[in-house]
Amino acid sequence: MSSTELPPVPPVPPASALPEPAAVRIAAGERLRSVRLPGLTLSVRSRPPVREGLPSALHVHGLGGSSLNWSALMPLLDDVVDSEALDLPGFGDSPPPDDGDYSLTAHARAVIRYIEASGRGPVHLFGNSLGGAITTRVAAVRPDLVRTLTLVSPALPELRVQRSAVPTALLAVPGIAPLFTRITREWTAEQRVRGVLKLCYGDPARVSPEGLRNAVQEMERRLRLPYFWDAMARSARGLVNAYTLGGQQGLWRQAERVLAPTLLVYGGRDQLVGFRMAQRSARAFRGSRLVTLPDAGHVAMMEYPETVALAFRELLMDTTDSADEGDTGEPDAQGAPGSPADTGAETIADDMRG
Repeated sequence: MSSTELPPVPPVPPASALPEPAAVRIAAGERLRSVRLPGLTLSVRSRPPVREGLPSALHVHGLGGSSLNWSALMPLLDDVVDSEALDLPGFGDSPPPDDGDYSLTAHARAVIRYIEASGRGPVHLFGNSLGGAITTRVAAVRPDLVRTLTLVSPALPELRVQRSAVPTALLAVPGIAPLFTRITREWTAEQRVRGVLKLCYGDPARVSPEGLRNAVQEMERRLRLPYFWDAMARSARGLVNAYTLGGQQGLWRQAERVLAPTLLVYGGRDQLVGFRMAQRSARAFRGSRLVTLPDAGHVAMMEYPETVALAFRELLMDTTDSADEGDTGEPDAQGAPGSPADTGAETIADDMRG
């Protein structure tokens, strides 16, 4: 097997039937459908583009999040890309994978299988946090499926983890998730949501009252899922395990192998991914451009969607111009720091931990 291939999934019997989850929220103009693939079923959220023939985009959420995390950004891009956002196995409206594999490789394989099955590739690929690590691997091992790569606070290995990120990392330790569940049994859904917003947003006050209500309803729905904490814990463990890999499977090594033009977005108030990692990422991803948002937290595409949309449009424009000029060499876009624009637009706070 070549170093650029992902190992195949061994045949396993299907998982036991699970209770039908409550209906997830669908924002105005969105559609939600289920796609059955070998060994897994994925829920895919989409928005009809303003016209046919636009290039495809695929958005991948972070740990504990869902496709709802991209609902603020997708309508801002519907005139330049045909957007879809998937729920990773065990998250959002997607049931657990049949084999119970939540490793980073398994999540990357799910994304690859969906792109191949949908026939929409190559796509403009977006990833946040855990989704950033997943899409980095996808872009490295399957460059034929990726036009551009946009990473919002990607969860790449850090030697010095921030203290505020330690509780999330501890979910990877066997037995911690059940213990946390017992300790927090009396917490209300609103208390949990406010804690998550405080962790993930640079300024939780940017979340509207309606956004808070929607997030609480989504949290209540997720807590009723029998596999919620298992998916969280196993995915966290899969990410931590990926950090220990060396050689061609190491995430930083794979970042260096990404050929697609790459946009990096980092928040100055991110409590889960160190802001200091921005410069290392800019060096690792060849020809990348870096946008830094001093007031943003971990989910800039929710907190400052207009700024992220503008940065992607500039990447798309430069990439298109380069292609029109017949440039077949490596992308050479230069990174430039950005600053958040306070547009006054409300963001939808349906994310959990990104």
